[in-house]
Amino acid sequence: MNFETLLQTLVFGFFVGSLYGVAAIGLSLVFGVMKILNVAHGELMMLAGYVSYFVFSLFGIDPFVSILISIPVLFCVGLLLDRLVYRRIHLLTGEAKIKNSLLVSFGLSLILQALAIQFFTADERAIQASYSGYSLTLGGIILPYTRLISLFIIFGVISLLHWFLQRTITGKAIRAAAEDAEAANLAGINIQRFYMLTLALSAALSGLAGSLVIIGYGITPTVGVVWLLRGLIVVVLAGTGSIFGTFSAGILLGLVEAISSTLFGAASREIVGLVMFLVVLVLRPQGLFGKKG
Repeated sequence: MNFETLLQTLVFGFFVGSLYGVAAIGLSLVFGVMKILNVAHGELMMLAGYVSYFVFSLFGIDPFVSILISIPVLFCVGLLLDRLVYRRIHLLTGEAKIKNSLLVSFGLSLILQALAIQFFTADERAIQASYSGYSLTLGGIILPYTRLISLFIIFGVISLLHWFLQRTITGKAIRAAAEDAEAANLAGINIQRFYMLTLALSAALSGLAGSLVIIGYGITPTVGVVWLLRGLIVVVLAGTGSIFGTFSAGILLGLVEAISSTLFGAASREIVGLVMFLVVLVLRPQGLFGKKG
């Protein structure tokens, strides 16, 4: 492998890793704040992809502009799911909360998959914008316009989320609830309300990720499982507590997968993430960027 091929591989790995990162941040946010493992997160991404697809195919709205629709739509879906599905789980604590959230969200994911197959069929859908085949070439390295725009949007949204959590009163309340829910409740913070907002923010992030996935890869009713597994691997690699740590772990996974698939074939791409997952769980359970409990 020459240097130019290696650099091109790393660039595409970076692009893919950025999607892993933004997909995992929503999972990390819900687990870090609410201690809920929402395995239906991938199906929310799938729904967002279909929102962008139909907005594009029916109304001709640019796929990147459709993100302005998919994010608020999924935000509202998150609010609805919290009230209808997760509300009683908030009252649980410890392992019971994690186990029940896992079972409930797994059932929810199966329902969403079945509904998607029923209404959208099992056919793969993708978006081909007029500029999809265009790219920027720098020093022999190909940079597709769609990937560059996606990366710009991802950095913007993550920076905005970081500012929101660190600088606003609402964001500080969410962090207080994550740190110590009982103490936050005694301080006058409505824990249930901020849990609902956290789940809605997580769903909104899945809306962003799902819309970007259909632009670059296409979707089917079962695509959520693939992205959920990547998201879970990234969360384990990163640990909880840092947005940029989670995003960096996504980049790391994308780079390692890209290099391994180039050196050892595409089949190794599926294995390397699981190997990293197991190694980190054994050697550093708190994650690469997490703090020791």
